[in-house]
Amino acid sequence: MTKTLKLTAAALLMAAAGLAAAQTAPAMAKDGALVGANDMTLYTFDKDAAGSGKSVCNGPCATNWPPLMARAEDKASGDWSIITRDDGSKQWAYKGKPLYFWVKDAKPGDRSGDGINQVWHTAKP
Repeated sequence: MTKTLKLTAAALLMAAAGLAAAQTAPAMAKDGALVGANDMTLYTFDKDAAGSGKSVCNGPCATNWPPLMARAEDKASGDWSIITRDDGSKQWAYKGKPLYFWVKDAKPGDRSGDGINQVWHTAKP
């Protein structure tokens, strides 16, 4: 009986730890686009090589295209990965492509960054 209780307790602790470690994705699909927790449209940049683990949008570029930042405790999973930016901060990527907001999108649903210079595109699920 004691052995059964110990095994049950261990199983419950492992399940609870798994739930605590689970997190929601950093973005969600809405109307055919990926949006951040703030409901604002996310974008990808053609000059970022998918799967390279790097963003080439830094400095003034990142002022206009703020990255979707990851927290230190965030964990990558499935199609979601985390890259390290040039300044050491962490950024979310989807299917290997870093994700950004567009500073000129004023409200949820805006997609005014799509097609800018033919290199910025709405991120799609």
